Amino acid sequence: MTDLSENPAVPPEDRGGDERIGYRAGGILLIVVGWGLGVIVNIVLHRMAPSTGEVVGPWHIYPALGVYALGLVGLGAIAGIVGVFMLWLAQRTPPGKLVLPGASY
Repeated sequence: MTDLSENPAVPPEDRGGDERIGYRAGGILLIVVGWGLGVIVNIVLHRMAPSTGEVVGPWHIYPALGVYALGLVGLGAIAGIVGVFMLWLAQRTPPGKLVLPGASY
């Protein structure tokens, strides 16, 4: 019989690795998508739209920010803040191999 608590769920990686790479990639992606698309592009498109509206793909964009547009701005702002937190976490995390918590490698 095998005691599962004695074996790690994932075998250790021989190549090593650095979990900070994932924090940086995820943080940059959240900042670009959240603040770039969700906030900046959204507000610029609404500011540039004529009073009769403009069709961009499947969306009709008018100069007034509606509920969907304000919701997207809010979600984009939150995503950007989470991205900044992830970059801060990448800066504060010590470099080293990615290991599972509690596993003795």
